[in-house]
Amino acid sequence: MNQSVHNRLISFIWSIADDCLRDVYVRGKYRDVILPMVVLRRLDALLEPTKEAVMEELAFQRDEAGFTEWDETGLRDASGYVFYNTSEWTLQRLYDTATNSQQILQANFEDYLNGFSPNVKEIIEKFKLKSQIRHMATKDVLLDVLEKFTSPHINLTPFEKEDPEGRKLPPLSNLGMGYVFEELIRKFNEENNEEAGEHFTPREVIDLMTHIVFDPIKDQLPPVMTIYDPACGSGGMLTESQNFIKDEEGAIRAMGDVYLYGKEINDETYAICKSDMMIKGNNPENIRVGSTLSTDEFSGHTFDFMLSNPPYGKSWSSEVKYIKDGKDIIDPRFQITLKDYWGNAEEVDATSRSSDGQLLFLMEMVNKMKPTSQSIIGSRIASVHNGSSLFTGDAGSGESNIRRYIIENDLLDCIIQLPNNLFYNTGITTYIWLLHNSKEAKRKGKVLLIDASQRYAKLRKNLGNKNCELTPSHIKEIQQANTNFEPIERQAEDGLAAKVFNNSDFGYYKVTIDRPARLKAQFTRERIAELRFDKTLKEPMQWAYENYGEKVYSDLKSIEKELLEWCEKNDLDMNAKKRKTLTATATWKKQKELLETAQQLMQAIGTDEYNDFNVFTNLVDDELKARKIKLSASEKNAILQTVSWYDETAEKVIKKTQKLNGDKLDQLLQHLDCTIAQLPDYGYYPSGKKDEYIIYDNQTDLRDSESVPLAENIHEYFLREVKPHVEEAWIDLDKTKIGYEISFNKYFYQHKPLRSLEEVSAEIIELEKLAENMIQDILGV
Repeated sequence: MNQSVHNRLISFIWSIADDCLRDVYVRGKYRDVILPMVVLRRLDALLEPTKEAVMEELAFQRDEAGFTEWDETGLRDASGYVFYNTSEWTLQRLYDTATNSQQILQANFEDYLNGFSPNVKEIIEKFKLKSQIRHMATKDVLLDVLEKFTSPHINLTPFEKEDPEGRKLPPLSNLGMGYVFEELIRKFNEENNEEAGEHFTPREVIDLMTHIVFDPIKDQLPPVMTIYDPACGSGGMLTESQNFIKDEEGAIRAMGDVYLYGKEINDETYAICKSDMMIKGNNPENIRVGSTLSTDEFSGHTFDFMLSNPPYGKSWSSEVKYIKDGKDIIDPRFQITLKDYWGNAEEVDATSRSSDGQLLFLMEMVNKMKPTSQSIIGSRIASVHNGSSLFTGDAGSGESNIRRYIIENDLLDCIIQLPNNLFYNTGITTYIWLLHNSKEAKRKGKVLLIDASQRYAKLRKNLGNKNCELTPSHIKEIQQANTNFEPIERQAEDGLAAKVFNNSDFGYYKVTIDRPARLKAQFTRERIAELRFDKTLKEPMQWAYENYGEKVYSDLKSIEKELLEWCEKNDLDMNAKKRKTLTATATWKKQKELLETAQQLMQAIGTDEYNDFNVFTNLVDDELKARKIKLSASEKNAILQTVSWYDETAEKVIKKTQKLNGDKLDQLLQHLDCTIAQLPDYGYYPSGKKDEYIIYDNQTDLRDSESVPLAENIHEYFLREVKPHVEEAWIDLDKTKIGYEISFNKYFYQHKPLRSLEEVSAEIIELEKLAENMIQDILGV
C-alpha cells in the first residue's frame, strides 16, 4: 500500500474517534468501537455487490424450496464468500434510511447484525459490538459513527472507487487491511501504555522469516501445505506466508493449496484474524480462540510450516494447573526424554519458569512437527524470541532441557540476532530461531549463528519504539548467509557476521565441586542457649520467652493471642503451619528438653575447645550412651551444629570409612571412569589400612560448581582448573547435570581498544583551549 494513502486512511479512521467518541468514551476505550466497526465495514463492503443475489437465494429457499433452515452452501455461493448476511440491511442503507430516532436505528442495526452467518456472529460477539451499539445509541452518537464509516471519502473495499469529486480511491488489499489494523492497534496500545511483550511483528521481519523458511526448499514444496501459528494475533504471519508462497511475481509461485491454522487468546485480535481469514477465502474454523498452553487444540495434528512471534516476558502462572500437577507434568507436550550423565533415559520437565512462557510455544511447535516419514521435507519452524530463551535457566532446569532437547535432536538449524528497536512496542534484542528436522548433509549436527544486529536502516520518524527497519537488501544478505552456511568475518562495525558451531559446542556439564568440612567445637552457655528456640521460629520464640519467661511452658494458651499479634505487627512470614507450631506447647517443651540435654553434656564434657570434630562427636556419643539419653538424628545434629563452626585450621570431619575391594571396587572405578590413584579426586581417600577409604563430610557453604564443555574431560578439567587452587577439593560426579546455553555476546564480542594516552591528552588540551576562548569571548577580553 502507498504510504501516503495508508497515512490518510489511518488519520481518517483516527479522526472518527476524536470527532464522535471524545465525550462518550475515554481515549483508552476508543478501540472498543473503532476496531469492530472497521472489521464490520470491511465485511459489509465486500457483501454489498452480491446483496441482491443473497436476497434472491433467500427468497428461493423460503418461498419455492420451502426450507425450514437455511442452506448455508447456497447462501455462501450467492455472496461469493464463506460468510453472508440475510437481513435487508447494509451499513449504507442503515445510514440512508435513518431518522432522528436513535432507538429505531439501534433496532435496525441489531437486526442487521443478527442477519450475519454464524462465523461473523462469533466475531461480533468477541468484539462485544452489540453492547457498543446500544451505548452509542444511548449517547446519541451512533448515527454520527455510521456516517463516518459509510463516507464516500473512505474506501475500505478491495475495489477501486471514486470520491464525490471524482478522485480515485485506491483499493484496500488484504495486506493493506493488515497494515491498517496493525497501525490502529499500535496507536491504541500506546494510548493504553501496553506492556512491551504485546506487540505486532513488523512486516520486514515476517518477510525475513518467510524467506528463511520457504526459499531453501522452494523446489520441494508439497502439493498441499499447512501453516500454523500458535500465537497468531491478527494473522499477519499466516497471511504473509500464504502471500509469499502464492505470489505470482515471487520466486516460489507455488501452485499447491495452502491451509492456515492458528490460535489466539485475545478476543479482539482473534476476531480480526478470523475476519481476515473469511475475506481471503481461508477456512475460518482453523483459527481457534483460547490459550495455546492450557489446551492442545490441534492435538494429533502436524504441520509443514510454523511461524510465530510468541509473547515473551509474560507470565503463564494462570495456566500452570493445566500443565502441571504439583511437580508432575500432565501435558505430554511439555515432557521430554533425555539421558542423564550416565546415559540413562529419563522423563524430564520441559517447562520454563512461570514468569515467561515463550519457550513453551516453541515446544508446542516442536510437538507439531511432521516426521520425515510423512513428508520428505519434514517441518520447518521460524520463531521470534528475546535473549532469555538463549541462556535463562541452569543445567537441569526446564529452559535448559528445552534447548538441550532441540539441539541434541538436531532440530536447531540457525539463530539470527536482529537489530534493537525493530519492533513497535519494545526496544530489546530479538532473535529468530529456525528449526527443521530434515537437514541437508552439510548442516547435520551443526548450528549457524548470524549476528545481523548492525544491519538496519534508520526510519525518518519513529513508530513507537521502532526506529529502524530491515531493507530488502538486508533481508537478501541475511538469507544468503543462511543459505551458504559458512562463517562470515565482520568487515565493518555495521557489518554482518556468522559462525558455524557443532551442536555439542553449546552443551556443558555442571559439575559439583565439594570441599571437606573442617569444624571446631566447644560447649558454652551462650551457644547452647540458642537451643531453647526452634531455628525457623527463633525471633517470635525469643520475644515470648524474654517477655513471659517460664509462662511459655506452663500457660502458653494465655499468651497465644499477644504472640500472634506481635508476629503480625512485625511482618513475620507466618503461614498456618508456622503459627500452629509456634503456639504448640510440645514445640516449646521439645526445645527445652534439647537445651537441658546440651547442659548435661556440657557439664560432663566441659568447655574446652576441640580442634577435631570427630573426637568431639565421639565424646558426645559416649556421654549420651552412658546417660541412656536417646536422641533422634536431627536432635543430635541440632546440638552439634549449635556448638560447632567452620575453621580451615581444624581437622577434616570424617563422614564414614568404607571397604573397597574386588567387584565393589571394580564397579566404582567403572562408574567413575577412573583409576585407583584417581579416587581421591572423587572423594575417596586411602586411610592407610588395606582397602579402606575415608569419605569426608562436605562443607555445604563452600560447595561450588564448574561448567565444563561437553567436548572436555571432566577429570582433566578438574586437574587443570580446580586442583591447583583448592588442593583438597573433590568431584561429586553423581550430582553432574547436562545443560545447554547459547551466548551471542561471547561468540560475537567486538573488542574496541582504548585510545592511547597521547590521544586523550591532546583532546583534553584542545578542550581546555576551546573553553578558555569561550570564556574570553563572554568576558570580552
